[in-house]
Amino acid sequence: MPKKLRFQRPLGERRYKKLFVVSVEGSKTEPQYFAIFNHPQSIVLVKCLKRPSTESSPIHVLKKIQAYLKKESLRKTDEAWIVVDKDAWTEDQLRELLQWTKESDQHGLALSNPNFEYWLLLHFEDGKGIANPQECLTRLKKHLPNYKKDIESKKITLDLITKAIVRAKQRDVNYSNDLPLIWSTTVYKLVEKIINYR
Repeated sequence: MPKKLRFQRPLGERRYKKLFVVSVEGSKTEPQYFAIFNHPQSIVLVKCLKRPSTESSPIHVLKKIQAYLKKESLRKTDEAWIVVDKDAWTEDQLRELLQWTKESDQHGLALSNPNFEYWLLLHFEDGKGIANPQECLTRLKKHLPNYKKDIESKKITLDLITKAIVRAKQRDVNYSNDLPLIWSTTVYKLVEKIINYR
């Protein structure tokens, strides 16, 4: 039986121990995915900042989290992350996000090249031999037949997440550059922190 995602906190403790504030490019898929990690007894809380549907550029995603952090300060244990796709964005646009991550050890960037669907695909297979984003989507639908930017959370188990992390690490070979090569993703860096926090 697949392991369920449970991050239990001791009885009597009312507040989570660690907050991950995540500003995402997508208005549907990413918020649904990161909601998987929240549970009433979680010791972590993932707060996903949704974006207006017309503002998906990396700069808008960055501005969204900057606005949040002006109103709400992070505790020492908390982290703020940006999750975006490479898509057709230029390296200059993405470098502004990288610059933001250098402002604090509590800031992180998770980038999928070309898109978040590639990260989802890695839950089910190694993701090799894909030629274009449409082929990535076609292969993802073999595992999630009803996928239309919606995630069936019951199909994403801890075991699958762990496998996705391993596969993403194997694909992340571009150590000399902060921007991942095509058909790779650094979402695993954020997800690994979420599931490993005790």
